[in-house]
Amino acid sequence: MEMHDVMRQRRNALNLSQADLAERVGVDRRQIRRYEAGDTQPALSTAKAIARVLGISIDELAGVETDRVDLTGHWWACWQSWKGGIETINPQEVDLRQQGDVIQIVSATRGTPLVDGGYLWRGELRVRDHQALMGWYVADEGPVQSKGAMYFILQPGTGMVGRWVGLSHDGPIISGWGVIATGEREVTDLMDNLREGGTAAVL
Repeated sequence: MEMHDVMRQRRNALNLSQADLAERVGVDRRQIRRYEAGDTQPALSTAKAIARVLGISIDELAGVETDRVDLTGHWWACWQSWKGGIETINPQEVDLRQQGDVIQIVSATRGTPLVDGGYLWRGELRVRDHQALMGWYVADEGPVQSKGAMYFILQPGTGMVGRWVGLSHDGPIISGWGVIATGEREVTDLMDNLREGGTAAVL
């Protein structure tokens, strides 16, 4: 893939306009248009700035093939948790935005009502060796104190499965299964498989 194609595709994936990219890089919008049309190529210093804003390496910007996984997009997550000693399964929509190996994750819905244990949250994951994702989460609603860590393994073609551990309704160290996939049915099916194949630890 040519540099101009990489720039255009990556910019679109991040929902950036040419003007947005130009402003963040510090060049005129017309220059970005010329780069993406393939009329000219940026100087090395400008290419570095473009790659940084797009969250990719210089090699990737130049069109060098890599096996990097890009998880940017709208996903479904499903969590196994407990409230008052009763297991709850909470599917909810989440948005992932990846820059390089760092993924910002933000819940788009609560899944279940706040009174039943659902809440809005945000977090960060870091991709390791194109396979493992490790990071943190924290509740984004005032009365909810939940926070903790997440660990996932990528499952090619299906999403990612893993565990969370942290402060929850039922105690300071609670753990359960977590799943992220492309749709609600996919996450609930994956969660059912995890629950049938093993037990989560409640400490």
